[in-house]
Amino acid sequence: MSGRSWFGVAPSAARLTNSLRDIGYDFVSAVADIVDNSVAAGATRVEVLIEFDGSDSRVLIVDDGEGMSPGAVLEAFRFGTRRSYRDGDLGRYGLGLKTASLSQCRSVTVVTRNSPNVVRTCARTLDLDVVEEWDEWVVVDPGPDLQVKRARGWLAEGTGTVVIWRQLDRVLPENRPDGGWARRRLDNLAARTAEHLGMVFHRFIEGLQSRAQLVISVNGEKVRPWNPFAPDETASTELPPQRFQISLGEIAGTVALRRFVLPSRDRFSTSAEFERLSGPMNWNRQQGLYIYRADRLVQSGGWGGIRGIDEHTKLARASVDFGTELDLLFNINVSKMRVSLPPQLRQMLEPPVNELCVYANDAYRKTSVVPPSRIPPDLGASAEMRMAAHSAATAGLALRAAAMQAGEWAAWQRIAGVLSQQAPDVFETLGLD
Repeated sequence: MSGRSWFGVAPSAARLTNSLRDIGYDFVSAVADIVDNSVAAGATRVEVLIEFDGSDSRVLIVDDGEGMSPGAVLEAFRFGTRRSYRDGDLGRYGLGLKTASLSQCRSVTVVTRNSPNVVRTCARTLDLDVVEEWDEWVVVDPGPDLQVKRARGWLAEGTGTVVIWRQLDRVLPENRPDGGWARRRLDNLAARTAEHLGMVFHRFIEGLQSRAQLVISVNGEKVRPWNPFAPDETASTELPPQRFQISLGEIAGTVALRRFVLPSRDRFSTSAEFERLSGPMNWNRQQGLYIYRADRLVQSGGWGGIRGIDEHTKLARASVDFGTELDLLFNINVSKMRVSLPPQLRQMLEPPVNELCVYANDAYRKTSVVPPSRIPPDLGASAEMRMAAHSAATAGLALRAAAMQAGEWAAWQRIAGVLSQQAPDVFETLGLD
């Protein structure tokens, strides 16, 4: 700005901080954002405690990661932290700790230890009441209060970080924070949090080859991973994986696609497992794309504008994996719960997604290709007739898949429409209904 006058106009800390509370988190996504920091710090254990105590109710998120130095703690409380993110880091904007925490509470305290040899901890608090009083972005020493003492006791065993949420004004009712409804709400949030963390971090809980297995617990209960692709079900089917190169300007990277057809209810190992794999939004709304950024699930279900939700394709699920180098192309939001498929990728995904849905539709209608020996006997049909029916169904499925792979799906749909009118018996025999 050489030769020009300029004027510093600092924003009102009180007003801006309150505005940032409404950036788009719900309770479970806010907790998940804090767990992201634990994963980035190399934690192998994360414990979430959601404790009811009336107006003094609190949430504590404890990890055994590498911890932070006093300077790093202050930097972590900066809005838009100046730290740089490495490829694969789950952080993105330098806002998560602050915006996630303050979306649920008015006071967030961090207690941390980064030296494995010296038991020395650092505690700092960002309190909205103090920010509003001073109208400055200030962080304070919380002093020796009970929750800080608890945190320091845990950290006496080794490095790690404890994040404490207090004054849960966005979680508990203002008028009756000590009532039965408030207690039930926290109990419900604990259950939802365990479910959400088990889904978002399922790859880390299951154990990745590239990093140590992560153990997460909520109120003392170990979180069970929820893998949307039912890898333990022997009747699940995976189609050949695919990889796509996408780029825009200087940004370039690879996106990996894996496609799965889950078993129908009668082919699941148990009815209970079928219900569990239906997911938090149930089968129809859980079909579709599961988008992972650096192995962390950021969006679950839906077809990203490629096609609509359909009862007949509810068994179709696919994983889309991208690395942090493609963040700008995927337009990931601050809470890391929504992305947008790049237009060029959406075009690439359309044929394999539609092919997946052909197979899922077939599985739903119970015309899946299976060995003739596994075809159940029919009292009114001979073995030869059953073999012929099996072959016809296999041919129908192969025709649909070939049309999809050749990029002639629209033409195939017109052909099938004519066939259904002129030769309905053949149309049904081929399993095209």
